[in-house]
Amino acid sequence: MKSITIKGSERESVGKKATKALRNAGKVPCVVYGGEKPLHFSADELAFKNLVYTAKAHTVKVDLDKGDKLKAVMQDIQFHPVTDRILHVDFYQLFDDKEVTMEIPVRLQGNSPGVRNGGRLLFRNRKLTITALPDNLPDFFDIDISKLKIGDNILVESLLNDDFTILQPDSTVVVQVKTARAVIEVEEEDEEGVEGVEGAEGVEGAEGGTETAAEGGEAPAKGAE
Repeated sequence: MKSITIKGSERESVGKKATKALRNAGKVPCVVYGGEKPLHFSADELAFKNLVYTAKAHTVKVDLDKGDKLKAVMQDIQFHPVTDRILHVDFYQLFDDKEVTMEIPVRLQGNSPGVRNGGRLLFRNRKLTITALPDNLPDFFDIDISKLKIGDNILVESLLNDDFTILQPDSTVVVQVKTARAVIEVEEEDEEGVEGVEGAEGVEGAEGGTETAAEGGEAPAKGAE
C-alpha cells in the first residue's frame, strides 16, 4: 500500500486555547494512538489533501520535527459542520508484526456482457474491511466484471487471500448484474406483437436500464469503476 508523508510538530499543550490557536494558524491538531502513550502533534492542513480527499487507501509516515518517525493509518477525522475544514485527525500507529484493520476500496474493471444486454449493474460494496499486517495491505480490490451475465454476481469468497482476512461474510455480494425492469417490459410487449425494440441496443438507455449509485447503491450501466 502506498504511503503519504505528513510532517508535523509535537504538541506540548493540548488544551482548548492551544488547539484554537493552531487552527487559526492553518494547522490541524492530531493524535496517534497504539503506542506506549498517545502522541499529540499538529500539521499543515494542506498536508492532508492527498490523504483525505481521495477514495484510495493509504498508510501515513508521520515525520516529526524532533526526529521521531512512525507509520500509522488514519482512524477518524472531524470536519467543521459549516466550512468543512479539518478540525482534528486521529491516527493509529502501525507495527510490522501487528495486524491492523482498514477499509480497502473496490475497483471494477472491464465491461459486463449482462449490462450490454440490458441488465443493471449493482455495485453493492465499494469498500471491504480487512485485517492484515501492514506490509500485506492491498491498495485496492480489483474485480473483473467482463464475464458477468444477467443474474451473475461476485461474492467476497472469490476475493479471499492468505495475506489478509476480509471481515464481511463470504456470502456478501460485492457486485451483481440484475435484469432491468425495461427488459422485462420489452419482452412482454414483444409477446403482444409490439415491434421496434430489437436486442440490447434497443433497451440500453430505456427507463430503468441505467441507475446511479445514489439510487440504491447501483453503479452506472457501463460498468465503470
